[in-house]
Parts: sequence; C-alpha cells; structure tokens
Amino acid sequence: MLIRKENIDDECVLGVWEITESKEELLALFPDTLKMKAENHVAKIRSEKRAAEWLSVRLMLFLLLQEEKIVYHRTDGRPYLSDDSYNVSISHTKAHAAVLLHKSKNVGIDIEETSDRVHKVAGKFISDDEYIHEPAKNAHLLLHWSAKETMFKLLSESEIDFKQHLHLEKFIPQEKGVITAHETRSASRHRFNINYEFHPEYVLTWAIN
Repeated sequence: MLIRKENIDDECVLGVWEITESKEELLALFPDTLKMKAENHVAKIRSEKRAAEWLSVRLMLFLLLQEEKIVYHRTDGRPYLSDDSYNVSISHTKAHAAVLLHKSKNVGIDIEETSDRVHKVAGKFISDDEYIHEPAKNAHLLLHWSAKETMFKLLSESEIDFKQHLHLEKFIPQEKGVITAHETRSASRHRFNINYEFHPEYVLTWAIN
C-alpha cells in the first residue's frame, strides 16, 4: 500500500510503498484501463517478488501522478519515463519501494531495509577518512550505503567505486537530517545535499541535483 505521498515542491513528488500485497492483490488495485497491460507484463516474470516490485512501482506512479507512466531503462540501468514528463529515480528492497520524480532536475532515491548485514560489506564502501559513529554504527553504515546509492543514481559516470569516488562528510545519525557529500569521479567534482530518514524498518535517502 502507498504509505507516503509527499510533494517536495511544485515540481517534485516522493512516494513510498510498503509491499504487503501478493501479485494478484496488486493487480486488483490497478484501474481497468491499465490492468490488462500489467497482467501481460508480469506473466513474463517468473519471480513473485520481482513481479510484486514491478507492480508496486507502476501502481505507485499512477497514484502519485494520476495518469499512466511507462518506464524504460537506459543501457546503464537508469530508469526514465517514455514521455519525459519527469525525471525519475526508483528503488526497491525486501518489503518497500520508493520513487522520486522531478519535472526539471535530476533526482536520486534509495531505500534499504534495516539489517546488520551491512557490516559484512562495509569495507567495500567506507573509506578510511569517513567517520562512523560507534554508538549508532549499524544505522550509520546503512545511511552511508544508502546515501552513496543515491549519489550513484545522480551521476552519469561509469565505473564508480563507492569507496574511492563517493565521500560523505562527518555527521552523527539522527531520525532525519541532511548529509553533505561530494564525488571525485567526474571532472566537475559535484557536491550533494542528501536528505535522510531513519525508520524502524528502513532507511531512506534522496537528493535533487
């Protein structure tokens, strides 16, 4: 179900979906004008989880914008809308999906389930000079990973190394806030203000470039 719809400004909207429904239940929520097309597409998806992710994102787009939007993917995997009416970023994880749309600016969004598995791979994306707050280490690691995923989605560069090229400035995790970050992969050396939120079940990061 759609658990969040927020207009960030006049041109930007954010949505979060909690994937509690089965494939059949999600299909039943589609308007009749879109249901057959959705049924035909998910019939080709063998994984029930993947089908639920695909349906929840398309249904969320419809509920956020009140019209059908067709999503394509570029060769690098980044999504875009067929009519170019919005720039779009999409993320999904075990039980949630998130979408960020903006009419004129590039956007990035990431959602990650709360888990301690991030400790096993921290060495692959945390650089030696990045601060990790030990009293809230798990939350901090999750936010680092999610924020760098958001940065990655905002960049059009190839061969981005999360540890070498994406850098978060020192922050202490709160329930919500803004992370200042920069990248060293492109000649432009972009800087970012990444919004973050920590929920009991997931962390959410997003940014408008």
